[in-house]
Amino acid sequence: MQVLLIAGGWSSEREVALSGAKGIHQALENLGHHVDMLDPAHELDQLLDRAQASDFAFLSLHGAPGEDGLIQAMLDRVGCPYQGTGPAGSFLALNKVAAKHLFVRNGLTTPRWDFLPSMPQGGYTPSMGLPVFVKANTGGSSLDMGLARTQEELDELLGSILGKSLEVVVEEALSGVELTCGVLGGDTLPPILIRPVTEGSVFFDYASKYVQGGAEELCPAPVNEELTRELKDKALKAHQILGLEGYSRADFILADNTLYLLEVNTLPGMTPTSLLPQSAAAVGMSFEDLIAKLMDLGLARHGGG
Repeated sequence: MQVLLIAGGWSSEREVALSGAKGIHQALENLGHHVDMLDPAHELDQLLDRAQASDFAFLSLHGAPGEDGLIQAMLDRVGCPYQGTGPAGSFLALNKVAAKHLFVRNGLTTPRWDFLPSMPQGGYTPSMGLPVFVKANTGGSSLDMGLARTQEELDELLGSILGKSLEVVVEEALSGVELTCGVLGGDTLPPILIRPVTEGSVFFDYASKYVQGGAEELCPAPVNEELTRELKDKALKAHQILGLEGYSRADFILADNTLYLLEVNTLPGMTPTSLLPQSAAAVGMSFEDLIAKLMDLGLARHGGG
């Protein structure tokens, strides 16, 4: 099969996407496919023609473009199948505030938040008090975010993120256990418990996620059956609420015996340290098996499988 591997892009998560593409490229070749790589940051003008000449597109993209649905919308216009979710679900999941409104409307608990599309006049103090996490509304990989314990730290983070013309979500900083749970097809994968061990990390930040040994990731998560079931049920419900397809990964924090849904990723990381491949391995799926499964799901969604 002729596969167009679309990787890189122009978001702050570009290097993560390119890192993941290396393993995906090798896996696709191991599966017997012919791989043509395209980087939207430099070759967006070629995307439609090269996609139309391909049997399948595999996306290794984070942030925008990719998780915002833009590339998927372009692929749809030329009838090229791809893995994962289409444009609408991708856009809703990437936009943290939109996703939170949908979660709350459908009975899923998420940390309290304020939305700041721009800096309010006269200064700003969080409605839930300090400490808070300050996040770019449409970012990921724990980039453009930070923990503010004081008003000074809050003002500095707001200035940094809003200064990049990014909308901000200010979210209550809950202290607890970080967990994640993947969805593959119509089923859930074993949850993972995450303990950041990188020096200076107090949450699952960029270094914890992408540096070897940056976090202790226990899969299956050493939690009781009741919590495991709740994690799986809520990950699948979030997947369905957002209208996602193929696969996703939902991130949670367990605080004061309550499971809070943080966000859902529609193009989960596929680097050597990534979480979804670990969950798949726990049920006996090799990396190549996972890639093949994602392709099968994508082809079936587009009527080719």
